[in-house]
Amino acid sequence: MSLKNNKPQTITQKILAYHCGKDYVEEGEIVNANVDLVLGNDITMPLAIGEFKKTGIKKVFDENKIAIVPDHFTPNKDIKSAEQSKLIRVFANEYNIKNYFEIGCMGIEHALIPEAGLAVPGGLIIGADSHTCTYGALGALSTGMGSTDIGMAMATGKTWFMVPKTIQFRFNGKLNPWVSGKDLILYVIGKIGVDGALYKSMEFTGSTIDNLSMDGRFTMANMAIEAGAKFGVFNVDIKTKEFLNSIGKNEKDYKIFKSDEDAKYEKIYDINASEIELLVAAPHLPSNIKKAKDLHDVKIDQVVIGSCTNGRFEDLKVANDIIAGNKVNKNIRVIIIPATQKIYLDALKAGFIENFIKAGCVVSTPTCGPCLGGHMGVLAEGEVAVSTTNRNFVGRMGHPKSEVYLAGPAVAAAAALTGRISIPQV
Repeated sequence: MSLKNNKPQTITQKILAYHCGKDYVEEGEIVNANVDLVLGNDITMPLAIGEFKKTGIKKVFDENKIAIVPDHFTPNKDIKSAEQSKLIRVFANEYNIKNYFEIGCMGIEHALIPEAGLAVPGGLIIGADSHTCTYGALGALSTGMGSTDIGMAMATGKTWFMVPKTIQFRFNGKLNPWVSGKDLILYVIGKIGVDGALYKSMEFTGSTIDNLSMDGRFTMANMAIEAGAKFGVFNVDIKTKEFLNSIGKNEKDYKIFKSDEDAKYEKIYDINASEIELLVAAPHLPSNIKKAKDLHDVKIDQVVIGSCTNGRFEDLKVANDIIAGNKVNKNIRVIIIPATQKIYLDALKAGFIENFIKAGCVVSTPTCGPCLGGHMGVLAEGEVAVSTTNRNFVGRMGHPKSEVYLAGPAVAAAAALTGRISIPQV
């Protein structure tokens, strides 16, 4: 979709302009935009509800445009988490929130929202969770905000933005065996640092991206925040449309925006994807990037395959291709967490779950769980994990003297068999 002005714009500018009722927005401009979805979870939504109620407003701006997903401590791990979930459940019932996902039909929010058709191209989505940027994989703009902003958006349907500058990342070349979207985004974060795209929009393009699966794109958009970005965004193409068709969406349900050919970028990175190997983010930053093959001496205690970053069907298939027919190392725990109930069921039908259990893995109901040191895999002092999650800060998965190495599902699955950081055989 093109806007009626003669000034070149990026996809980010165009989507923000559209939601402000304008033809054009300038980088650095402060705008007030209408949002298409306001999202919260069992940790952040209670705070947002408190702020919403302070306004005295008796109705949310749109019962269909708020989503509440209890995923971080679900199933409830203790009394406090149960009280949190009760609070949001009561609110959802009281305010007739249409998109409240109770246990049994829930999933990790950033995998569930696209699956449920609540994120589409051209949309503007905010959530009280930093990894809300995931939906940029669909050609939408999405970003995390604080609970106060979320509370006000539930009341008004609007929020403010400073129009960000855009950095473009052009990936070209054929991916090496087992290399995935996780390796591409780790490469970028390692190159520019955890603040290299601070309050910028990261635009991903190129022939490599054209050939990358939607699951791979979701992974990359998900971790844009780990470079400090406000947004991570992809163009809509045939793969995007095929995904949307699979969930019952067609072109009348969304708007497609594309950057103008002469759009202004703060910087452009041209990246030869064929040179990217399997990568790992070593403790304690996602930017501390190493080649997986150089970390073979690192012994581990736990493997986690899951999260909003790498808990999708493709990730489980990669893990199954490596683990099936083998036994996990007897000295470690291997925890596998499908990101949604649908993904769990699809993996069950494909035989993955049986193969994982026979290999000695634990398979969990969908939950964020160990990613944030919540439950279902908290680390003790001195323990080391390889995880397909998105952050490895000090104490992220448990004890402050534990360590987390971030990797894609191939490295994680190979590590499950050897008990140390490993790369799979081609």
